[in-house]
Amino acid sequence: MDRNALTAICKIQLELSAVREGQKVVILSQGDERLDYADAFLAAARELGSSAYHMRLPAPSPTSGSWEVGVSQLAQLPEAVEALKKADMVVDLIFLLFSREQMAIQAAGARVLTAVEPAPLLARLIPTRDLRERVEVGAELLSKAKTIRITSKHGTDVVYKIGMYPTMSEYGYTDTPGRWDHWPAAFVFTGGADDGVDGKIVLAPGDVLLPFNTYVREPVTYTIEQGVIQDIRGGLDAELIKSYMATFNDPRGFGMSHVGWGLDERAKWHGLTQFPGGMGMELRSFFGNVMFSTGPNNELGGPNDTACHLDIPMRDCNLFLDDEPIVLNGDVVVKEMRPAAKRAA
Repeated sequence: MDRNALTAICKIQLELSAVREGQKVVILSQGDERLDYADAFLAAARELGSSAYHMRLPAPSPTSGSWEVGVSQLAQLPEAVEALKKADMVVDLIFLLFSREQMAIQAAGARVLTAVEPAPLLARLIPTRDLRERVEVGAELLSKAKTIRITSKHGTDVVYKIGMYPTMSEYGYTDTPGRWDHWPAAFVFTGGADDGVDGKIVLAPGDVLLPFNTYVREPVTYTIEQGVIQDIRGGLDAELIKSYMATFNDPRGFGMSHVGWGLDERAKWHGLTQFPGGMGMELRSFFGNVMFSTGPNNELGGPNDTACHLDIPMRDCNLFLDDEPIVLNGDVVVKEMRPAAKRAA
């Protein structure tokens, strides 16, 4: 994507995020990563009359090991964190989610937007106000529920007791002080009580393993008791999951993280084949997917800040809130959450 086109979509994003004259916008990057994004956001912010600058951290050391959820160079740069706290908006081109530094920046009132997906995907999934409204309908329903039950023809039958943790919504932009969002994104989620998730989850071929960025090839069965994974069974995919989790040497990785469903009808289930370099946000957002996660719940205010984290969007599931159907066979059935073209169906 050329610079003018990238600047144009970044300007749409910042307008939705209420950037205006007099506000301070900081673009955060590291090394040589996404410098074209940084330039585009800077140009767009200045077109909107804001005061904008680029904070570029050094590239991670080759000896620092592989990237981990919740770990950032900002931990060693408290003066940089203090500068980011003074911004009205921080555009995160690194991926700070789950880090203490991001939480401190948000607590100071700065709104944070993460943008790390490939530019063509950002362009195709530009956020809209209509999508936000539908996501917020889902968030309202979820916030009032006491239980989530997920079932599937493959054998999934699991119940989450909810209400202990807040409901979160992602719709791809942020215009509220202290709020985080991710471009692109369109889903709602919450967390089960720490000891309140029980049952079985059966992954079927075509479900997605993130951060592996792969599709499940054969069934994997999770057995969960009192919020902790007791057993993971299956063939090669199950072995890969267990091997990955074992590398963290952290039993908290077997805890259950967030759970929810996707609402963007433009997002494609086959998105990994188009954008293999992304983090899978399209897969988290495609319409009617039911996603469960394992590991950290500190994003929701919980005590688990393990770096061992998997997101697993599933197809063709049923999801019920207090026994009321929300998703049936992979289709969202609540009229107010369906796009206009699907409301008559």
